[in-house]
Amino acid sequence: MKNIQLVGLILVIIGSFLPLVHVPVVGNWNYWDLNHYLAIACWILSACAVFGIVNNNIKIGRIFGILLLLLFCFTLFAIKFQSKEYFSFLPFKSWVETFAGIVKLKWGWIVEFLGACLMIVVKDNTKN
Repeated sequence: MKNIQLVGLILVIIGSFLPLVHVPVVGNWNYWDLNHYLAIACWILSACAVFGIVNNNIKIGRIFGILLLLLFCFTLFAIKFQSKEYFSFLPFKSWVETFAGIVKLKWGWIVEFLGACLMIVVKDNTKN
């Protein structure tokens, strides 16, 4: 089952370079464009997961898959919060929510979450 975790890890790494957020006028942003620190955290967690996968330790791969999933959820929350903060200078709350709504999530998140879920749900065949 090491191969399935490896495929999940590759999806997470590739997903970090895919478009994750669309900001009008600016364009599509990947993880690095969103926040350098979150992108580096994603890649460090992925590197630690490689250590577990290469050493045939499924538990380490699962732990880092869960940590990646938590990081992605935190990032989604941060995107929504930051988009509302970015337009907080507008005088009416309805305008703030309208303009914050133009920041759209893109299809790269599907790849990110699919990869992390693959790392988590893999079966351990070493138990007999």
